[in-house]
Amino acid sequence: MIFFTVLYGGAAYLTSFAAILYLIAFVGDLPVPRTIDSGTTGSLPAAVAIDLLLIGLFAVQHSVMARPAFKRLWTRLVPPAIERSTYVLFASLALVLLFWLWRPIAGVVWSATNPIAVAVLQAGFWAGWGLVLLSTFLINHFELFGLQQVYARWRGSKLPPPEFKTPSLYKWVRHPLYLGLLIAMWATPMMTPGHLLFAMANTGYVLLGVSFEERDLVAAFGDHYRRYRERVSMLVPLPRRKAEPRGEVHRP
Repeated sequence: MIFFTVLYGGAAYLTSFAAILYLIAFVGDLPVPRTIDSGTTGSLPAAVAIDLLLIGLFAVQHSVMARPAFKRLWTRLVPPAIERSTYVLFASLALVLLFWLWRPIAGVVWSATNPIAVAVLQAGFWAGWGLVLLSTFLINHFELFGLQQVYARWRGSKLPPPEFKTPSLYKWVRHPLYLGLLIAMWATPMMTPGHLLFAMANTGYVLLGVSFEERDLVAAFGDHYRRYRERVSMLVPLPRRKAEPRGEVHRP
């Protein structure tokens, strides 16, 4: 059973890593079989409906399975050691389904032609994904993707309780990972209607997801998180009003 747990956790991690790499290529129109703008275009209403359904499916899975109430029920069926691995595996499968069934929408919303503007937007795209990666390590990359949980099961040890702290970027913005995602989705030299739909829908999901996540954080950490929320902006880095106390490291 322990061997299966470790194998399952490792497989889920590799699957999620591959899905994230493909997501970068998908959004950035890099050379992969399917991207956000590649493929045959069809009926506009059908494309919009299918694309929104795919984004909605990912959003529901990603939000519902992250809620404490769902976890309490879910861990009656799934061992706690692989609960997080199962979560990231399902999220990866939802992304794979999106890649497979996504319908491109032809057209141009904007197209940067100035070489400096193109370079800035491309740099912003990669900086956004870099911020995402950095943020995962600031909040414990291996716990975020379930590896720390299966490693603890293998060693027969327990994970320490969540610690309230604000490392590095978390002193300036409460959700740098989401900020990186938003930058990566919007920074493109050529914005098509399909890309715009993807960026707008996911921006809405990020804002909704943050509200759910912060409600859970307040429930878990009470006034500590409320005070942190008062001092540090949600997504846009702004000057802090007071000296920063210890704050919360949390999962998206």
